[in-house]
Amino acid sequence: MSDTTLWDSKRAGPTHCSLKLNEFSGPIRLSMEELPFEYMENKYSYLMPGGHYTPSNCIATDKLAVIIPFRDRDTHLRILLNNMHRFLTKQMLDYSIIVVEQVANQTLNRAKLFNVGFVEAMLMYPWSCILFHDVDVLPEDDRILHTCPTRNPRHMAVAMNKFDYKVVTAGYDVDRYPENIARYTMIKHSSEPKSNPVNPCRHKLMELTTRDWREDGLSNLAYKIVRMTHKKLYTHLLVDLLEKEERPLLELMFC
Repeated sequence: MSDTTLWDSKRAGPTHCSLKLNEFSGPIRLSMEELPFEYMENKYSYLMPGGHYTPSNCIATDKLAVIIPFRDRDTHLRILLNNMHRFLTKQMLDYSIIVVEQVANQTLNRAKLFNVGFVEAMLMYPWSCILFHDVDVLPEDDRILHTCPTRNPRHMAVAMNKFDYKVVTAGYDVDRYPENIARYTMIKHSSEPKSNPVNPCRHKLMELTTRDWREDGLSNLAYKIVRMTHKKLYTHLLVDLLEKEERPLLELMFC
């Protein structure tokens, strides 16, 4: 482990946790209440710094890092944290929530925030799997187990209320829970999120994706950590994606 590691993976007891599946009954009541952070810090006082939880009386089978890209969604984040901590705690996971926020005055790059979150999370702790999770969606069913998949990646939000619970895209070589279980709610937006300006290079970039995807991403990831804060409810990473430095080269290559 690196010097930045906060958590002891051997903290829990001597036996492995065993889920009692009869305690997972199905649809759950979601809370859309916008609770203050201070209130939730008291409510979830059992959490370790960085929003990290390990069961107290057994060893969790899976170590899960939840990566959330974020910018200007404070209300959604509070609703998400209140629902997800009680949801994940019940599943007796060794987990932490890591919020990756992009600095202001840059074009929002959600995919790159996921990549940064992955790289930084793996420096913190020996996670056995990573969950990429949007800040504005919530699981509706406690049978959506967040245990690590054994073979293929797992697509979690199979059915979304925004899309009338229909699978929008099919054909991925991934695992899924049944559609009647893997149901998610999208938290309402008071206003539609501000879109990025249209990228004039987008068609060329999409054409080259099939050629470059094996080399592009983690291997050439450039960013700077502005600040890392281990809050009570989550780990907060404020990152500079170095858009000013990288954009001229991208435009030269792809436009």
